[in-house]
Parts: sequence; structure tokens; C-alpha cells
Amino acid sequence: MSTTAWATADPYATALRAGRGPLFLRRADGWLLPLEVERWCARADRVDRDVLDRCEGTVLDVGCGPGRLVAELAARGRTALGIDVSGTAVDHTVRLGGPALRRSVFEPLPGEGRWGTVLLMDGNVGIGGDPGALLHRMSELLAPGGLLIAETAPLDIDERAEVQVVDVVHTGMAGGTFPWARLGTPALLRYADRAGWRAVDQWAAGARRFVLLRDRSTSSRAEAPNSAAVISSQRARKPSGESPVADR
Repeated sequence: MSTTAWATADPYATALRAGRGPLFLRRADGWLLPLEVERWCARADRVDRDVLDRCEGTVLDVGCGPGRLVAELAARGRTALGIDVSGTAVDHTVRLGGPALRRSVFEPLPGEGRWGTVLLMDGNVGIGGDPGALLHRMSELLAPGGLLIAETAPLDIDERAEVQVVDVVHTGMAGGTFPWARLGTPALLRYADRAGWRAVDQWAAGARRFVLLRDRSTSSRAEAPNSAAVISSQRARKPSGESPVADR
């Protein structure tokens, strides 16, 4: 099943509407990974804001979930867009004031090749279950020399599995299966090196781990870091000039 199963799973949409879990990813062998629904549905915290301080130019948040990062960027006057395959997540993002589209990262997107920074937060480095393919897609989205900021697992792990979203406490509901990957920092750096990315930084904040990668191109058309920009409307508008944000 495609990665859209993540979003169409009823437990996921239900948890986002409620703003709380517990919610889990479950492997076929029954192993459970808790999902941090409450943190995702809250406002950006100190660790999130530190990540956003590192962004350059326009920012694309891949798998934006309920939108705390896009909303924070919008509040700062930054040009940003969230994408997610969950309609519930997109609606929540828009309610917070962040532009968002219901779209898979592997579908055509606004501003391809012109984004200054792409975010893969909250485990989204696992999207699609194929890290090499996802890194290739990130390169297509970024402007030459653009930044990728990815949040990795707090373990030295390189795992691919079929998983499903489950609520094992309240309803017992489970969504369909879809491919997912879990990567620690060493594994991501190996994939990135093979794909021609340049590692710029890595850091930890509590139990969370992050990697900053630079696209293989040396030149960049991205805006200066932290430049102020007007957030474009959530309603559809063709991209013009160097602004990559467009409507549905």
C-alpha cells in the first residue's frame, strides 16, 4: 500500500482531531513505536525553534502533520509551505495560520528546484521506506546548494519495515500497512554520502537528533537566511519569479 495509508488510517485522523494519543506504528511482528501526537499538535517548542533558526530561504516542510513548524515560520514572516497526505493534518495547519497542501512528496509540487530548505522532521526521513529514493527527491525540490534538515532516530539503526498506524488503547482501530524506514544519524549520513550530499552539522537536543545536509551543488539561489518574506495565500496561485509557494 502507498504511503497515503499513513494519512487515511482512521486512528491517525482521530488522534489529530483530539490532539492526543496514544497512537503507535506497529510492525508485522507486533513491535510498537509510540507517536508523539501531543507534541506534534502543540506549538513549536524550543528545540523546534532552534531548527527553524537554521533554515535558509523559503522552507518546505515535508509531512508537516498538524502544522506547528509551518505556523511558526509564518508567524516569523517566512515564506513556507507544508505538505501532508492527511487532509486532517492540512486542515489543522491552515487553522494555525500556516499554508499547506494535501500532497505526497512524490507528486508534483510547487516550486520544485527553488526551495531554500526542506524539512524532514518527526521521523519523516522514513517516508516511503526507501531513504535513497527520498534523498533523490529532496535534491529535486531544493535550489542548488539548498539545505535539508532531517530528524533521525536516537539510535544507530537502519530499518525498513511494513507498518500500520494503530490505537491499541481506546478503539483498537488500525490503518492499512505502508512502507516506512527508521534511520539513526550514522545510517542517514551513509545514504547521504552515497547520494552526493555534504554533511554540514549534526546535533542532539534531549532525546532528539538532527542532521543538516547541503545539496551537492555549490551555488545557491536561495534567499539569505532568515530573510523576511510575505507568506502567500493558501488559495491557488501560480508560482512566479523565485517564490515557490503556490495554491492547491
